[in-house]
Amino acid sequence: MAKPRLLLVEDDPALAELLEFRFTAEGYAVTATPDGDEALLLAQEEAPDLVVLDWMVEGTSGIEVCRRLRRDKATAHVPIIMLTARGAEDDKIRGLETGADDYLTKPFSPRELLARVNAIMRRIRPALAGETLTVGDLSLDATAHKVLRRGQVIQLGPTEFRLLKFFMEHPGRVFSRGQLLDAVWGTESEIELRTVDVHIRRLRKGIEIDGAPDPVRTVRSAGYALEAV
Repeated sequence: MAKPRLLLVEDDPALAELLEFRFTAEGYAVTATPDGDEALLLAQEEAPDLVVLDWMVEGTSGIEVCRRLRRDKATAHVPIIMLTARGAEDDKIRGLETGADDYLTKPFSPRELLARVNAIMRRIRPALAGETLTVGDLSLDATAHKVLRRGQVIQLGPTEFRLLKFFMEHPGRVFSRGQLLDAVWGTESEIELRTVDVHIRRLRKGIEIDGAPDPVRTVRSAGYALEAV
């Protein structure tokens, strides 16, 4: 099984060395840089599975790196944990609104950071660990290619299965039609955006059971999300 790729952007040499050692010992393939500009280039060359990003780094600031990663289709879905000495509530809100998934204020415990990273990785890569994805009353076994809802076996076509799997790997996050197209069909696909709507309707129909609400949420002018119900 491939090691999860972690991009560490931290300009404090001692802290960077400590975190790189801890993450490597935990089984991550770590690429570290103190520079925001280099971080963007590294992420372009090979999208990481997760980014640990300090706010105050050399070159492009961490908050701008976060913003650019979110704008790039290749890294739009990559979880980002921001590290910063800025503990004010406004700064935390700004970081989260820019696209960070989590926020840790310095000084922090490396053990806590590792726990948060592991929690995110279990959520986004459970299939790689041989686990079953569970969101609300839905469960998906990628190995057995099996979906259950409230104990009932759900029959889905291959595309709807991939679509559901992607949603369940990112519960609650809203994805545009273009992002879903790239993630489920691939960046080289010539499928039209409106085709996504067709498969969303098929997915909704496929996971529909009596008495259960629709877990697929339509966000006007934004896209779709899967909610725990």
